[in-house]
Amino acid sequence: MHDYERFAAPHVPRWRERLRQYWKLVRGDRPIGWLLLLWPTWWALWIAAEGVPPLWTLFVFSAGVWLTRSAGCVINDYADRWLDPHVERTKDRPLASGAVRGREALWLFAALMLVAFALVLTMNGLTIAMSVVGVGLAASYPYLKRHTYLPQVYLGLAFGWAIPMAFAAVQGTVPPLGWVLFVANIFWTTAYDTWYAMVDREDDIRAGSKSTAILFGDLDLVAQGVLYALAFAALGLVGRGAGLGANYWLGLGVAALLVVWEFAIARRRERDACFRAFLHNHWVGMTIFAGIAAHYALPPVTALAA
Repeated sequence: MHDYERFAAPHVPRWRERLRQYWKLVRGDRPIGWLLLLWPTWWALWIAAEGVPPLWTLFVFSAGVWLTRSAGCVINDYADRWLDPHVERTKDRPLASGAVRGREALWLFAALMLVAFALVLTMNGLTIAMSVVGVGLAASYPYLKRHTYLPQVYLGLAFGWAIPMAFAAVQGTVPPLGWVLFVANIFWTTAYDTWYAMVDREDDIRAGSKSTAILFGDLDLVAQGVLYALAFAALGLVGRGAGLGANYWLGLGVAALLVVWEFAIARRRERDACFRAFLHNHWVGMTIFAGIAAHYALPPVTALAA
């Protein structure tokens, strides 16, 4: 009997159980990672297009976000199959538990990336070329935690690479504003993924894994504050450079208050509270997007007053 057959529920067809395990492997039941990647991509698309982007471009990038995030989860679990069985939160993942074999995971990763690349091939040459860098970032990220305490920073690079790609797809070039937005996302991603790393800090230390949560130690909340401050400062530069109006600044202000709430609930560093703070960043990203979309969709406040 194969390992994966032991995990099949009684009277469930084998093909359906395999699909269930693959869906679990790509985190299809946990959309938070997809949303955290989607919002910055939409920030970039709306700013680059100065409003709603071309619908096909919007579809390609939205679907690409899901595909690449799913592929990233697969390769992450493949790289961490030695670590996940020793971490309480991850010990039941399909690769860690043996429900999915390593070779299956690699085939699934390749299939997801091929579909994503096929979509990118409908874009311009610069976007296609940049997608190759994106594949390298996504594939190499999971191995960083063995060699550096900064895998969260690298995750920001990998998660944010869709930002310059979005500008390339819409405008045919990546202006300085696009790179500033990219940097803002690196700070933001490092900050919220440090909440996530704080959940697993003790398990990671025992297993010999590395993270910013371990690097920051007792200064973790101070470092988090600096990271979020830098992210919002960069987003402020984006707003100024793109000429975004009051709707954007209102959204940015509300997002800052949401971050303050994260610190309020996670100040004692309990695992559950840190995980809630991590999840809460979905609302931060959505609020910033709402401000951007409202700027382009609604008439400026001065026009209303007139």
